[in-house]
Amino acid sequence: MPKVDVYNMDGQKVGDMILSDDVFGVEVNEAAMHAAVVNILANARQGTQSTKTRAEVRGGGRKPWRQKGTGRARHGSIRSPQWKGGGVALGPKPRSYRYTLPKKVRRLALKSALSSKVLDNDLVVLDELKLDAIKTKEMVRVLGNLNVDGTALIVLPEVDEKVIKSSRNISGVKTALVNTINTYDILRHKKFIATREAVAKIEEVYA
Repeated sequence: MPKVDVYNMDGQKVGDMILSDDVFGVEVNEAAMHAAVVNILANARQGTQSTKTRAEVRGGGRKPWRQKGTGRARHGSIRSPQWKGGGVALGPKPRSYRYTLPKKVRRLALKSALSSKVLDNDLVVLDELKLDAIKTKEMVRVLGNLNVDGTALIVLPEVDEKVIKSSRNISGVKTALVNTINTYDILRHKKFIATREAVAKIEEVYA
């Protein structure tokens, strides 16, 4: 079973924590993680792109010249796709890109992402994360104490407005709750920072 150090907000080690093999010690499945990331990005697409067909473009009601005898190619409308200002053939129309992955694949991808953070030593566990006031400078100090100099995902066991609002102006830092984490957010952030309580909840939910 993997074991990680537990730190306080000053960056000092205050203990250690044994993690569940069922969540943080699974064999990393890159195919599942890839499928989950593609699914999350597809579901986030607005799908509002749109082009006009030849039936929707303004004009082109009159045949530009007679069918035969001019020596030119035959045309029925100046709004057909090959004309400048004409309609678009087979262009995109508003549609939904949403689709659903099997639940087992989603869970495997999430566990693989969490396990990869443990293998790469990018999981940081805090004994607690409490701020006295909404202050970005204080959150920057905490991250500095933990030697976090890149992107980071901070996972909380419950909503904490002081932590959330103190973190939202820091570039590359995002906060999430245990029930809102996803494979894409875990992988796109270098460090995965969670409180001891949040880790326990993750193990309870996903084990």
